[in-house]
Amino acid sequence: MSTLLEVNGVSVSFDGFKAINNLSFSIGLPELRAVIGPNGAGKTTFMDIVTGKTRPDVGTVRWGEMGHSLLTRSEAQIAREGIGRKFQRPTVFEDQSVRDNLRVALKKPRGPFSAMFDRVTEADHARIEEIAAEIGLSDQLDRTSGILSHGQKQWLEIGMLLAQDPKLLLVDEPAAGMTTDERNHTADLLKRLARSHAVVVVEHDMEFVRRLDCRVTVLHEGSVIAEGSLEHVMGIERVIEVYLGR
Repeated sequence: MSTLLEVNGVSVSFDGFKAINNLSFSIGLPELRAVIGPNGAGKTTFMDIVTGKTRPDVGTVRWGEMGHSLLTRSEAQIAREGIGRKFQRPTVFEDQSVRDNLRVALKKPRGPFSAMFDRVTEADHARIEEIAAEIGLSDQLDRTSGILSHGQKQWLEIGMLLAQDPKLLLVDEPAAGMTTDERNHTADLLKRLARSHAVVVVEHDMEFVRRLDCRVTVLHEGSVIAEGSLEHVMGIERVIEVYLGR
């Protein structure tokens, strides 16, 4: 497994508050990683830094085999590099069909001329069908996205990320608001994706993290305080103190 993303010695402050404090983190390809921590631990800021939304005060963020710096790239350039982010609330085109949502998301040249002459090729149709099967929405392709369940919308958004052909998926609290069956489907989907992608899941639900059965990184006050299996990190006194406030 080769290192895909390496964050080293990163810190960032907002109005004197240190949201990220000398953070170091790396993930390989392929790999599934869960990031946990109490509110205010720096989980969202960490994702903001990786995707270019927030620039750190110090530190490096290296990407890919060549270790290129992401800090010189814009959010759009980072997305094109192969980093996809899924926010907690699904953002799909609710008045469009599942098929059309996936078609719009397909990785293709962007610009006025490509938009004018855009057409759906046989390869596009095949890719849409493949993604729909992967996320479990093959039988929903022609349904309007707005009438899908909450869980199905989450899967569709993951599918829209996959259509961009990312190497790394950053997924924010995917289990929130789901039924038990939807959560199980989501965990299984993320585990399958991690066979060929790097997948980082930020999550509060410990039962969901347990089902992911992966390496866990614990953040607190913007720093990594523990890494390992869920059972290992939840047995560390410092982690217990952070979660129980002792």
